[in-house]
Amino acid sequence: MRFSKPLLILAIAAACVSTAQAQSTNGKKELVARILKVQQPGLEALARNLVEQPAMEMLDRAGAALPQRIAPEKREAVGREIQNDVKKFVDDTVPIVRDRVTKLAPSTVGAMMEEKFTEPELKEIATMMESPTFAKFQAMGGDLQRSLVEKLIVETKPQVEPKLRSLEETIAKRLGVNTEAQAPAPKAAPAAKAPAKK
Repeated sequence: MRFSKPLLILAIAAACVSTAQAQSTNGKKELVARILKVQQPGLEALARNLVEQPAMEMLDRAGAALPQRIAPEKREAVGREIQNDVKKFVDDTVPIVRDRVTKLAPSTVGAMMEEKFTEPELKEIATMMESPTFAKFQAMGGDLQRSLVEKLIVETKPQVEPKLRSLEETIAKRLGVNTEAQAPAPKAAPAAKAPAKK
């Protein structure tokens, strides 16, 4: 069986394009992995900041409440206990969020980079430095981080929120604050009308 020359050339070209696209995807994945490896300290700092921010806000609120709620002779000890509670929360929670950020980065940041950059651009970014391509990458930084943070918050919320609530309750107890009194009271059932007096 003889193939026409144009059909044979088209078949060979299609096979080459298909192979080139597969290699490009593998090449992009390798380049993105290199970039993410270089950015690992930044990703870990992001995870730490996400955990520390609410804990530090709570610590600030506790510090403000301490003089109003705790006797002067007990303030220093209670303050240390609260600091230890916050440290324990951060130490327990940072690894959870750090592990998730490391796992999520390839499917969020990595996927966006593969989509938005060509393989030569990724190579230029990976080997770095000052180039128009690097500026383009930096301009995307907010979107990349936002995509990761959104997913990270959703995925770690069930693990982090109970720990955060527990920390808040522990601090409130140390300060002698009744957290139930601050919660909105449940609606009472309407009282039955008393019979009219004659």
